[in-house]
Amino acid sequence: MEGSGVRGHFFGQSSFATQALATERNIVKVSGDLPLEMLAPLGCGMQTGAGTVMNSLQVPEGASIVVFGTGAVGLAAVMAARLVGANPIIGVDIRPARLALALELGATHVIDNRHEDIAARIGEITGSGVDYVLEITGDAKLHQLAIDILNPGGTMALIASPDDAHALPGGRKTLGIIQGDAIPQDFIPKLIALYRAGRFPLDRLEKFYDFGDINQAIADARDGHTIKPVLRIGVG
Repeated sequence: MEGSGVRGHFFGQSSFATQALATERNIVKVSGDLPLEMLAPLGCGMQTGAGTVMNSLQVPEGASIVVFGTGAVGLAAVMAARLVGANPIIGVDIRPARLALALELGATHVIDNRHEDIAARIGEITGSGVDYVLEITGDAKLHQLAIDILNPGGTMALIASPDDAHALPGGRKTLGIIQGDAIPQDFIPKLIALYRAGRFPLDRLEKFYDFGDINQAIADARDGHTIKPVLRIGVG
C-alpha cells in the first residue's frame, strides 16, 4: 500500500475494516483455541473496566466501590472488583436487565437510579460513603453525585467525564482513565487466563452480529438489549 494514500489511525483500531496496518508493538498474540470475535472486546472496553480496578486504582480487598453505568466497561469493572475482593460492590444503572446481570457477575448491591435515591441507598448499604467510584456515564449530575458520596480520601475514576469536571475537596482524588493503565501484551493474556478459569466471564456480555446487521446491533446497544455487540465481517 506504500504510496497509495491509504492511511488512518483512530486509537489503534481497525473499525469496520477487513484489513489493518499495525506495528509489531500493537499486536497481542493469543491462543488459537479461543474465537477471536469473543476476545476482540478485551482490547478496549473490558480492558478499561477491569484495568481501572486492578491497575489504575489498585482497589484493595474489603474496599467499597460503586460503578455508575453497567455496560461492558462497567460490568468488566464489577467482575474485577469481585476478583480483588472489594466489598460492597454497587452497580448503578437505569436498565433492570443490566443490574440483574451485575448481580450475577459479582455486584453485592444494585441501584436503579430511575426509581431510587442513589446517595440514600449507598448510605444504607455502607453506613457512610464509598472508597472508590467509577463514573462511566459522562452525566454531569452523576459526576457531582460521585464527589458527594466519596469517603474522605476516596478516589473517583473518570472514564467519561463532563466538560465542567473540577477538583475534589476533603483529600478526595480524581483520576482520568485511559485503557485502565494496562499494558495490553501483559493484561489481555491475564484476562484470558481468568476467563479460562471461570473468573472473568466476558462471554456473558457479548452478542455477535453479521456486519450486514450493524444497524440492529447499534439499536440493540442503545436500548440496552445488548451489552457488547461484536460485528463479524465475512461471516455468513
